[in-house]
Amino acid sequence: MIGYIEGKILKKENDRVLVLANQIGYEVLLPAFVVETLNSKSIGDQISFYIYYQQTERQPKPILIGFNLEAEKEFFQHFVSVEDIGPLKAVKALTISVREVARAIEERDVSTLVGLKGIGHRTAQKIIATLEGKMGKFALIRKDVTQKPPKIEDFTKQVLDVMINQLGHRMADAKQMIAKALKRDRSISTPEELFDEVYRSERSE
Repeated sequence: MIGYIEGKILKKENDRVLVLANQIGYEVLLPAFVVETLNSKSIGDQISFYIYYQQTERQPKPILIGFNLEAEKEFFQHFVSVEDIGPLKAVKALTISVREVARAIEERDVSTLVGLKGIGHRTAQKIIATLEGKMGKFALIRKDVTQKPPKIEDFTKQVLDVMINQLGHRMADAKQMIAKALKRDRSISTPEELFDEVYRSERSE
């Protein structure tokens, strides 16, 4: 069973990412609050998730759902224990942070829970009845949880990997293109800036 994934982003969509790890691409579903923390991430960037893994006889295709924190995954396991809330419904419902949902449960705030996607008044009452008194830990999650940015010294290697593995360049050519771009603009400090400068450099020739 998969509990954690670390790799490169191959593809980003509204509710999922494709992560390349050990030469295998894993499709990972993401709640909206996790997607928001990835706004600064681009194709080829390093990424990591704690994984909720679901596979049953009724659902033989494995489902991977990603979270930035292990505590968020633990909360999700509690959340799907509520009657009538399965993993797919739960991942769509979590449009706000675990911290906010946990606080709403502990404070019996039905209106906030009803505001979650696909959660009606009756289901909100079930959530409170099932989970009230168990959410204090999750209500303490920091507000500003985000994916850690890659170290600056790694960004040239990221660009090199993408140019070779995704864009089809030979290693020697890719290294030369990157070196020329860095020589033209020594202030480059992110993969996005380096890609832009490589493109400008090649276009001008």
